[in-house]
Amino acid sequence: MIRAAIHRLSPDGVGRKIGYVTLYDTPDGLRLDPEVSGLPSGYRGFHIHEFGNIEPKPKGGKMVAGGMAGQHYDPAKTGLHLGPYDNGHLGDLPRLYVKPDGTATTPVVAPRLTLEEVKGRALIIHSGGDNYSDFPVVNGGGKSRIAGGVITNDCPYCRTATIKKLSVLTLAGLGLYMGLKK
Repeated sequence: MIRAAIHRLSPDGVGRKIGYVTLYDTPDGLRLDPEVSGLPSGYRGFHIHEFGNIEPKPKGGKMVAGGMAGQHYDPAKTGLHLGPYDNGHLGDLPRLYVKPDGTATTPVVAPRLTLEEVKGRALIIHSGGDNYSDFPVVNGGGKSRIAGGVITNDCPYCRTATIKKLSVLTLAGLGLYMGLKK
């Protein structure tokens, strides 16, 4: 089982943590249990991407949120966006349902995936829905990447945030200590 931290994504970088997705194998496939908040309501595109890096990346002169995650996971190089139940790329997950209060808690199952296959890759939530087709819009109309995480129990972005907080606390404590010494 992996409990992957999910962060806000923007062209400026990886933002605050907004929840977790727990991933584990079942007889029906890979189950993903989201506990995420702060998302726009409705159905969202939900995908496994190639690389375990959710930093922005330049494309066409603009920074793309989560661009370092690469494309949808497609080890067979099908190039087809057909959804989680057909023979296209494996990165297609069932759509993520976000309630009117901005929370996503409804589990989904990806019948063609296992936890071992996706460890270390990125999990991305898109601003748009997903029609599991490349028509009329490429990649099902998922649009921009608004949230994501690396499929690991040891989130590199959480570690960075913790180190920054500890540094601030240490400096504050040092300042207090120096003030008391006077």
